[in-house]
Amino acid sequence: MADERTFVIVGASLAGAKAAETLRAEGFTGRVILIGEETERPYERPPLSKDHLQGKEGAREKAFVHEPGWYAEHDVELRLATRVTHLDPAGHTVTLDGVEPLRYDKLLLTTGSRVRTLDLPGAGLHGVRYLRTVDESDALLEHLKAAAHVVILGAGWIGLETAAAARRHGASVTVVEPAPLPLQRVLGDEVAAVYAGLHRAHGVDFRFGTTATEFRGTDGRLTSVILADGTELPADVAVIGIGIQPNTELAVDGGLAVDDGIVVDASLRTSDPDIYAAGDVVSANHPGLGRRIRVEHWANALNGGKAAAHALLGEPVVYDRVPYFYSDQYDLGMEYSGYVAPGGYDRVIFRGDPSVAEGKAPEFIAFWVRDGRVLAGMNANVWDVTDDIQALVRAGWSGTAVDLDRLADPGVPLRDLLN
Repeated sequence: MADERTFVIVGASLAGAKAAETLRAEGFTGRVILIGEETERPYERPPLSKDHLQGKEGAREKAFVHEPGWYAEHDVELRLATRVTHLDPAGHTVTLDGVEPLRYDKLLLTTGSRVRTLDLPGAGLHGVRYLRTVDESDALLEHLKAAAHVVILGAGWIGLETAAAARRHGASVTVVEPAPLPLQRVLGDEVAAVYAGLHRAHGVDFRFGTTATEFRGTDGRLTSVILADGTELPADVAVIGIGIQPNTELAVDGGLAVDDGIVVDASLRTSDPDIYAAGDVVSANHPGLGRRIRVEHWANALNGGKAAAHALLGEPVVYDRVPYFYSDQYDLGMEYSGYVAPGGYDRVIFRGDPSVAEGKAPEFIAFWVRDGRVLAGMNANVWDVTDDIQALVRAGWSGTAVDLDRLADPGVPLRDLLN
């Protein structure tokens, strides 16, 4: 008998596309409708600030989750340039573009996040850019190719990856950040200092402890950025990278529980039994950590979308993956596994040499520990150790401490630390 159920996925994102793929791979034969506001089919975001922004050939096409014909071939109704304007959980309907009702049996929200914006004088000048969508990455790439002076507001991952791309294109780069170090909130002082040294070694100028107050231009084009202390920085391009915020408006409209994201349980179910959510937009109860967290990274969208599909099908799901992300800047590639709240560790243990030397990229693993338990680990230019690091993190979650001297010793295999 044919399955007459309709599963609607709102958010033509990586999470949404992977959910649709998984539904079909698991044999679901009902109707699958994937709805997105953008005109592009679902894509992955990491290349937008990495390979594509650096101008590497073929990077843009590699960002797309599926080939153009995949959706029709797998009977997935892909509706792009379509906005879901209303959610009615009681009636099991969503409204498209304010007029078209669409009924669902199960609903998955993968609405993602949007950039935080700066409302400053001159913010509308040509050359003031954000980076979140593929169109914005396309436009920024063209700007960077021609730019002499680039100012970046925000020393987070997007800001630093953009800085590395801008230096690759030959521009002078100044990064403005209110904190005293880049990535300080995520990495803490010890590892943040490594990234400060890395970018300085590649010619980036940091302005810490300050913010921008104005963009100035001539004939509608950006020419400079004014800082709080009155400094005027020349700029052909200013990139604003001050974080993202979850797109929870539809969930709020439908009366779902929301708290820094759509609140879900360990099975990714929302406060409504027929509605699930995955990806950046989710504030999930993480079984390993014993608390709710919202993870804004690629791996969470990739794996969360798959897990949500299984939950939609009624399978038992416990989404407890170790948070993971990666970054490539200049000649330093890294992978980070785990989770540490700001100030939530008492020591950073380095295995290897984190110093930045001219002509030599650092190679090390950093571990964030508390009471001898590993909370997170970052391997920098050291590869094929993610599984071992994640095993240490899971052990730390369960209360297992390790010998910190052996943890710091490159001669001791990581897997032996738990024996």
